[in-house]
Amino acid sequence: MRRFTPVELAVGVALVGSVLAVAVPAFVRELHASYFVEPVDGLTRIGNGAVSYAEMHGRFPDSAPLTPPTPPRGHKAPDPPGTWDGHAWSALGFRPVADGVPHAYAFSFDGTGNAFIAQAHGDLDGDGIVSTFEIRGYAPAGEAPRVMPGMYIESELE
Repeated sequence: MRRFTPVELAVGVALVGSVLAVAVPAFVRELHASYFVEPVDGLTRIGNGAVSYAEMHGRFPDSAPLTPPTPPRGHKAPDPPGTWDGHAWSALGFRPVADGVPHAYAFSFDGTGNAFIAQAHGDLDGDGIVSTFEIRGYAPAGEAPRVMPGMYIESELE
């Protein structure tokens, strides 16, 4: 049976170390990015729904409270049936995910006629510190309604 020489072992360890040095940070970045898919996608859909509603009705939909009332703490949770059946959520055509699918964020919509603020709140690690994602939109007189560029993020990694 052939054995590895110390040089061959050193080269093998160096190669494995090099691969890990590249792969681990990339994996961690992708893991952190996956935490932001739900709030970013949800707020994008809320913004698009609000603009569509305003184009048809001349104003943004009425406000909707934080739904569910408290974000799940440290886990994903499905919503009870009817959670997203409120008038504003129906007007926006919004549900965070399909019925019965667990999610980690709660959403709110504050419409004031010619402007809106939409937020997503989540407590991914259950420590009581909530991350907040927020978009805003407005409908200037005589112009098409729009979502303002950018997204406000507070405590994204909480």
